[in-house]
Amino acid sequence: MGSNEMLRKADGSDRTVKARGRIVALDRARTFITLLVLIHHSVVNYTHFGTGDRMRWLGFDLVVLFNDSFFMACMFLISGLFVHDSLARRGASNYLQNRAWRLGVPFLVSIFVLMPIAYYPTFLRYHLPGTTDFNFFHFWWRTLTVGPWPSGPAWFLWVLLAFDIVAAILLALAPRMLKILGLLIFSLRDRPWTAFVAFLVFSVAVYVPMRLIVGDMSWLEPDGFPLPIQTSRILLYAGNFLTGVGIGVVGLRAGILSEEGALTRRWPRWLGFASLFYGAILLMVYAHHNWIADFDSPPLSWQTGYSLAFALFSAAMTFTVLTVSLAFTSSNMKLLDAMRPSAYGIFLTHYIFIIWLQYAVYDYSCPAVVKFAVVFAGTLALSWAVTWLLRKIPVVARMI
Repeated sequence: MGSNEMLRKADGSDRTVKARGRIVALDRARTFITLLVLIHHSVVNYTHFGTGDRMRWLGFDLVVLFNDSFFMACMFLISGLFVHDSLARRGASNYLQNRAWRLGVPFLVSIFVLMPIAYYPTFLRYHLPGTTDFNFFHFWWRTLTVGPWPSGPAWFLWVLLAFDIVAAILLALAPRMLKILGLLIFSLRDRPWTAFVAFLVFSVAVYVPMRLIVGDMSWLEPDGFPLPIQTSRILLYAGNFLTGVGIGVVGLRAGILSEEGALTRRWPRWLGFASLFYGAILLMVYAHHNWIADFDSPPLSWQTGYSLAFALFSAAMTFTVLTVSLAFTSSNMKLLDAMRPSAYGIFLTHYIFIIWLQYAVYDYSCPAVVKFAVVFAGTLALSWAVTWLLRKIPVVARMI
């Protein structure tokens, strides 16, 4: 089958199914990652990674390690899936205007309004009343003028907008390159093991060298502006996004992510490999804590091993999330389906409630699990309710 014939066949199938509505499986995958973000931010304060509450639980460390090792890379791939179709339908100018509205404006609202509100409890905790004359407006102005000026979870928005701009430029300047990428990925539709191994190798190639060069703690944040990105993961995120764009070039329903395709049918295998690679991450962490003399400067062998385990798990878990969502499209998932229309708004607003609720339960001596339950349930309910109210405003509803 020639490349043009493959494109016509795939595009025609995709248009037929699109007419029947949204792609439920991909909506659920995106909403699932949003739910993991809430869980992640709800538990991190009660782990070794946290710096606040004295109540800790080792199980939460495993949750944070699990999430952090894959979920944002997966989210970038999912975001890339819809780029080509949107660009082809809207044109580059209208597409970028839409992305600026949907990503740029919420990012600005986040860094100028939402994040200062969210981080104010941290200021209150460490600058108790009577020791400072800073009220909220003083704190807000100092944040913007002196710093630090955090972006919180909104970093994802500016990075995604930058990737969208690059994709629009690539489609304008090198459309044939994207077409070749799409056809290459489409050719793996009936070769799931080749696709899986190729994605593992690709993830290792774009992550491991960067991790070994800059380490895992480096953040690129130009001149103190709230435009951060974790340096070691720049190419991993960009690579996943580009992979998503490539998948979407030929078609989502008819291509490698077909609900009845060979890739989807093998989801238990991808889950098994993801579990194996996560076990490798845990083994490397155990070795770091128990077998390495200099904890702060582990040898290159350990750094290489951990980087490999991280990249392999990230790739395998991304395959797992997508294929499980596709395999269970017809299943009843009430929470994810109910959350779907509000997922973006929940992502934008949740950090305020996370930090304020953590501040509210800080002085209580109840177990970390109880504090997490209060913070998570309260955050989900409040951010969902606020989003529901905001979506009653037509101009806001078109944004979130």
